Amino acid sequence: MAMDINTKKIKRNAFRVSKKRGYGACRIRVPGGYLDSKVLGMVQEIADKYSATGKIHLTTRQGFEIEDIRLTDIPEITRAIQPIIEAVGINQKDPYTGYTESGTRNISACIGNNVCPFANYNTSALARKIDKAIFPNDLHFKVACTGCSNDCAKVRMHDFGIIGMTMPQYDPTRCISCEACVKGCKSLSVGALSINNYKIVRDTEKCIGCGVCVTKCPTRAWTRSQKKYYKLTIMGRTGKKNPRLGQDWLVWADEENIIKIICNTYRFVEQYISPNAPARKEHIGYIIDRVGFEEYKKWALEGVELMPETIMKKCIYWNGIHFTDKSAWTD
Repeated sequence: MAMDINTKKIKRNAFRVSKKRGYGACRIRVPGGYLDSKVLGMVQEIADKYSATGKIHLTTRQGFEIEDIRLTDIPEITRAIQPIIEAVGINQKDPYTGYTESGTRNISACIGNNVCPFANYNTSALARKIDKAIFPNDLHFKVACTGCSNDCAKVRMHDFGIIGMTMPQYDPTRCISCEACVKGCKSLSVGALSINNYKIVRDTEKCIGCGVCVTKCPTRAWTRSQKKYYKLTIMGRTGKKNPRLGQDWLVWADEENIIKIICNTYRFVEQYISPNAPARKEHIGYIIDRVGFEEYKKWALEGVELMPETIMKKCIYWNGIHFTDKSAWTD
């Protein structure tokens, strides 16, 4: 049976074309991976009605993918997912049009401080805030949030990774010199704490703001700072060409400036993306490699006023696997 299906259009609309002729999958966007349980029922209803097998895949980016749908049902499914889009709170240019520009991937996040004692901030809330600022957009961006330096969300594999930090606050009057914080920092973090005259000393240059001292202290001599801080890692990626981990660019940054930098990067990509990039998809890191980090930095920092405590790396040199370099491989 012949079908008149514009596969480029449906892919842009967050549908996947499968190996089985005439069938595909519908992707459901869930920024931060956090939702009300009623959404699960909505997803189930659509799967029961439109999927030939009733199968749902939980994606690596914390969304849903309803498998084995007929491509001819896409217009009807696009209307059916509208209540989900509204319940999750996704920006749309027009209702009942689905995800009209899905190049910017779902923003993933660890569970955050709603649950985890190690997390320094509400990761899902920040993921939704960033999603509101950048979506819908068809440029190829990947963003992820993680609550602490444990990096359970693997944010260093993304174009932008936001790692939660805290400026630990020490009250010597509550300290009993048990050294639980010192031992914890040494075994679980970077060894930034020491004891002197029965009081704890924090090496401010060595401290990574992970908050281990807070979780280990039995008397609350250590507490998290009321102000939220973040580490911004940039231009991590997987892929066929040159996979690499993202590098730290800003340390002790605030979320307002991080969101500005991400939005500014969209403008940078619009300016410098290769005209030959298929479907306007080119890794940001490839673009920076081509035009230079200094040029990128000019665009990214426009209108950004860093806090006095923020540390910025002046220039970043990425490493990673270069499959085209055979000199390091044995014959």
